[in-house]
Amino acid sequence: MIGQTISHYHIVEKLGSGGMGVVYKAEDTRLHRFVALKFLPDEVAKDAQTLTRFRREAQAASALNHPNIVMLHDISSEAGTDFLVMEYVQGQTLENLIPSDGLPFDRVTEYGVQIASALAAAHSAGIVHRDIKPANIMITQDNQIKVLDFGVAKLTTLVGGDSRHDPWHGRRHSCVHVTGADSRRTC
Repeated sequence: MIGQTISHYHIVEKLGSGGMGVVYKAEDTRLHRFVALKFLPDEVAKDAQTLTRFRREAQAASALNHPNIVMLHDISSEAGTDFLVMEYVQGQTLENLIPSDGLPFDRVTEYGVQIASALAAAHSAGIVHRDIKPANIMITQDNQIKVLDFGVAKLTTLVGGDSRHDPWHGRRHSCVHVTGADSRRTC
């Protein structure tokens, strides 16, 4: 696909691949910026269940607006092929960044806080990532975390407006609302 133009995106390089797709770096020829395009692998693109999961990723990711979660710009289709258009994140995956002797404690803390913030934002929107691993976490050049790949995310069910399904324990529980100077919502 490198060198091809899909819609108004000129594909310049392959960034990676996994079970839920192949990701390419592309130039948006309208806005003159780089984006990441995610396509389903050819062998699974025609499977209805996989296509549903792919579209669910788009819906889940589009509901999130957080500095530590990759931004989804669009879901599009060209010649019968669906693809996601996402923010291009320049950097490395956490998987590639971790040295054999581990990361220093201050880095672990810095990254952990950002990852927890991203997951808290997703959870408060009713989305459970379900595939957090170093390969799905990018580190930008200025050490900002970006959580990627919501392909197997689970959308939780709201009950009574304030309850969420607890995917770890299989039961329902209520959210706690704290008001005042420390206003927040925890579930």
